Amino acid sequence: MDRKMARMSALDISVGVLCGNRQKHAKFPVNRGWKFENQMVNSIAGEGGSTETGQALKYILRKGFPGGRNSSVPEILIVISDGKSQGSTAMPAMQVKERRITVFAVGIKFPRWEELHMLASEPTEQHVLFAGDADDAANGLYSTLTGSVCSATAPGCKVESHPCERRTLETVKELAGNYMCWKGFLLTPCLSLSWSRLDPCDSQPCQNGGTCVPEGLDKYHCLCPLGYGGDIHCAPKLSLECGVDLLFLMDSSAGVTLEGFLRYKAFLKRFLQAVMGQDSPMNVGVAQYDNDVRIPIEVGQHNDAFSLMKRIDALNFSGGRTLTGRALQYIAQQGFRSTPVFADMQDDLPRVVVLLTDSKSQDPVTEAAKYARERDLFLIGVGSSFMRVELTKVTGSPKQTIVYSDPQDLFNRIPELQRRICSVDNPEGCQAQSLDLAFAVDASSGVGLENFLQLRDFVRSSCLHFSINRDVTQIALVIYGSKAHTVFALDTHTSNSAVVQAIDQVPFLGDSASAGSALLHIYGDVMTVQKGARPGVNKVVVVLTNGGGMEDAAAPAQQLRHNGILVFVVVIGDVRKDMLLRVAGSPNYLVHISSYEDLQYYQDLIIERICEEAKSPVNLCKPNPCMNQGVCILGPGSYRCKCHGWEGPHCESSKDQQVATTADVIHSQSSSGLQHFSRAPRHTKRHVNQRH
Repeated sequence: MDRKMARMSALDISVGVLCGNRQKHAKFPVNRGWKFENQMVNSIAGEGGSTETGQALKYILRKGFPGGRNSSVPEILIVISDGKSQGSTAMPAMQVKERRITVFAVGIKFPRWEELHMLASEPTEQHVLFAGDADDAANGLYSTLTGSVCSATAPGCKVESHPCERRTLETVKELAGNYMCWKGFLLTPCLSLSWSRLDPCDSQPCQNGGTCVPEGLDKYHCLCPLGYGGDIHCAPKLSLECGVDLLFLMDSSAGVTLEGFLRYKAFLKRFLQAVMGQDSPMNVGVAQYDNDVRIPIEVGQHNDAFSLMKRIDALNFSGGRTLTGRALQYIAQQGFRSTPVFADMQDDLPRVVVLLTDSKSQDPVTEAAKYARERDLFLIGVGSSFMRVELTKVTGSPKQTIVYSDPQDLFNRIPELQRRICSVDNPEGCQAQSLDLAFAVDASSGVGLENFLQLRDFVRSSCLHFSINRDVTQIALVIYGSKAHTVFALDTHTSNSAVVQAIDQVPFLGDSASAGSALLHIYGDVMTVQKGARPGVNKVVVVLTNGGGMEDAAAPAQQLRHNGILVFVVVIGDVRKDMLLRVAGSPNYLVHISSYEDLQYYQDLIIERICEEAKSPVNLCKPNPCMNQGVCILGPGSYRCKCHGWEGPHCESSKDQQVATTADVIHSQSSSGLQHFSRAPRHTKRHVNQRH
C-alpha cells in the first residue's frame, strides 16, 4: 500500500481508504495531505471478518467520497479483494457505475472472476486486474490506471501497448501492464511490467475427487481416492472383463446443445480409456441421432482404443429434433449388423445399448424401447436427474438407469456404468437356484386397463432377472377376474425371450375379481407334475392385485403353503392389511405399495425375497408329485410314489388290467428335477444326485 501511495503523491491525486468487512468505515478521507496519508497507510492493520463487498459499495453510495472535490474531478474506486463476497454485489456495483465512478477490481490470491467482472467498469479487460500478491497488483494497476487517467503523454515517452491476457480455465495466467506516463513528467525508459504466473492446478485436472498437488511451475500430481488411479488424472481403475457387443447411442439434437454433445464425447472417451485394454473382450460402436440416426462407428470396427478415440473426435454435432423413439427402433434393426466369418456362425455376445441423452424425446419411446428389449437388447440410460422417468421407461428397470446431478458428476458415473454393462452377463436375480415361479395377475375391472398394463410390464421386467430354462427357473403366468386363466404353464417356454413375447400378448379381462379361485387354479392346474412342476424345486406364487376379491383367498393360500408353495402378495393401493396378512401368512411375504407408478421401485426387494425362498430347504413330497391319488413316501434325500391301479414314476400311466400294483419310485433332490431312469421288477426307480 505504501508503494502505491508514493506513486500517487507524484500526481495530482487525492487518496482515501475504506476497509470493508462487517464493520464498514473510512480509515481516512480523500482530502488529507500526502504526509498524513502515508502515516495512516502504515498504521492500517487487517481486521478479519467476512468479505462484505456489497455492503462496502452501499457505504460509498450513501457517504460518497468523504472529503472529495467537485464533480469535474474523476472519481476512481479501486476494490481489492481475495475472495467471494458474502452478500450480493450486482445491484450496488451497477449503481456505483451509474454515478460515473470508475471501478477497478483487483483480485488477489484466489478471487472469484465472475464477481470481479461484475464489479469492474467497461471495458473489463482494462479494469479487472489480478496478481498473486499485493506488489504485483500494485504494479499492474499503475500502468492501467495512469493510462486511463492521463489525457496527454510526454513527447519523449514511447508508448508500447501490451494488452492484458487472462486465461482462467487453463494452467497459465498472463498479465502484462502496458505503459506508464505521468502527466507533466517524462520518464525514460517508460515503466512497464510483464510477468507470468503458472499454476498447473488451476484447470482442476484431477477427476473423481482427486486432489491436485502442484510440482513447480508446470507440473502436478494427483492424490487419488480408493478405486481410482487408472491414469494420472484419477480415472477409475476399471477393466471391462465381460464380453459384450456395446453400442453407445448419443443424442446429437438441438435439445442437448453443442455443449452437451461435446460433454458426452469427452465422457465416452474417458470411459473407453478407463475400461478398454488390448485384450478387452468387447466390441464397441457409436451411433448418434436427432431427426435421423447415423452409425459412424460400427460395432467391432475398431479393436484398439487409439483409432477409436480418433473416430470419436471426428463426430460432429447436428442439432435436429430429439427423436429418441425412432433412434431406438432403428438401432434394434440396424445397430448390430455383423458379417460372421462363417455363414453358419453367429455372434452370440450379449448386445448392450447405452443411451446418452439430456433432452426429453419428441416422439414416443415406450413402445420403441419395448421393441428393442424384445430383440434381446440390454438397454442402459444415462442422463441428468430430470430425465430419470423417461430413461426408466426406456430401460424397463430403474437399475439400468444412471442419472447425474451436474456435468462433473457425469464423469463420476463411469464405475457405475461399467458395472451395469457387465450385469448383462450376470443380472441380479436367481441365476443359479432352481425355482418354479407362478405370477397371478389381477385383470379385473377394479384394477382397470391402464393399471393392468403396468402390472403386466412389471411381470415382464421381473422375468428378465431370472435364467429361464428347464434346469434353473420355470415361469408360469395366470390372469384372473371372476375365473382364472393360464396364459402359459411352467413347461411352456424355455427362454427369456419366449416368456417376454408371451407376456406382451396377455389380454385384459375386466370382470369382477376372485383371488381365491386363482390360487385354487394354481394349486390344481399349475403347480403340478403334469404341467411341468419339478419335484425337489422350491415353488413360489406372486399375487399382484389392488386388494379386491381377496375375501375368498385365505383358505386356498393356506392350502398352498401346507403343500410347500410360498404365497407372496404384492398389493397396490389402500386396502385392509389384516385380510392380506391372512393370505400372505407373514408380513415377510406381504408388500404394500401406495401407487402403481411406485411398483417398479419395489422390484429389487420382491426379487430378493423370492430368491431367498429359492435357497430354502425343500420337502420332496410337497407338493405331492404323485398323480392319480398316488401316495408320496419320503426317504432320506429321496421319495417314492405308491400307486394303486396306475404305474409309472408318478403313477401317471393306467394299467390295462385293474390289478393293484405298487410302483415304487426312488428320487433324489436335483436342481434340474428328474434326469434318468432304471427300471426294477414291480416298481420303477429314478436316481438323481441331490443338490445342496
